[in-house]
Amino acid sequence: MSQATSSEAPQATPADTSPAAPSPSAHAQASGNLRGIIAMVAAVGFFSLMDALLKTLSASYPAMQVAALRGWAALPLVVLYVVWRREVGGLLKVRWPLHLLRGVINVSMLGLFAYALKELGLAEAYTLFFIAPLLITALSTVVLREKVRAAHWVAIALGMVGVVVALRPSQDAFFTLGALAVLGAACGYAVSAITGRVLTRTDSSASLVFWTTTLLALGAGALALPGWVGVDRAHWPLVAGLAVTGFLGQLAITEAFRHGQASVVAPFEYTALAWGMGLDWVLWQAVPGYSTLLGGAIIIGSGLYLVRQERTQAVVPP
Repeated sequence: MSQATSSEAPQATPADTSPAAPSPSAHAQASGNLRGIIAMVAAVGFFSLMDALLKTLSASYPAMQVAALRGWAALPLVVLYVVWRREVGGLLKVRWPLHLLRGVINVSMLGLFAYALKELGLAEAYTLFFIAPLLITALSTVVLREKVRAAHWVAIALGMVGVVVALRPSQDAFFTLGALAVLGAACGYAVSAITGRVLTRTDSSASLVFWTTTLLALGAGALALPGWVGVDRAHWPLVAGLAVTGFLGQLAITEAFRHGQASVVAPFEYTALAWGMGLDWVLWQAVPGYSTLLGGAIIIGSGLYLVRQERTQAVVPP
């Protein structure tokens, strides 16, 4: 799978006034979180459409080649964006170790997710991928020092239960290659998101989008080259669709993690479930099973509870 900014992401600052009169810093944090949530909802929409294109292409091409096509197709748009922002001169002034780490993770993540989409329906893949927001919340407490209360760990545990339900509680389901690929992609996405949040404190959005796309194109392209399959002329419109949806999704998700707390904006990826089921039904006439819907409902419930807790903490003293 699937970034007008400030130079540094807003930091969590506990309110120090009464609940009736939240401090200016709490208001700023709440405003940043709202902006991040809107950007995340937009990103999910673009990435859902992109995933439908990935699923279509993965039926004809190797998973790593599909990942490479996603990177190379979006790169011209990213270059135009950087030139338009007049930030070409700042592309080399970045934190290289973290960018390279994200590059490796993103290549692996998208390759795994492209393979999973070949094996699973969109709704099933999304339901399993929904473990990622919960992992991001857990990592945010360690890496970003964001405050997450004990009630939030209950939400995370419920999310884990939802994943098990969606996998269907049988030994074979846990070791289905498609399901394991999604879970691996989700772990990679969580680490990439936290790393991106750290980078937004020093690097511009343009540099994040540029190097994320460039490293994906180069890394996935190199791995896909030995088994490269010629792209059929009928599939080039789909590749063009990858370019547009991938670029806009990457731009939106970068903005989401720049302005909002990771533990607040990440759960809004759950809106992808509706997209996944809708696209599955329209494009492939596939309807998810009851266990997938039940697991998704548990995960979404835990995520919405998590968001409510985070928003309360942003304006009310603990």
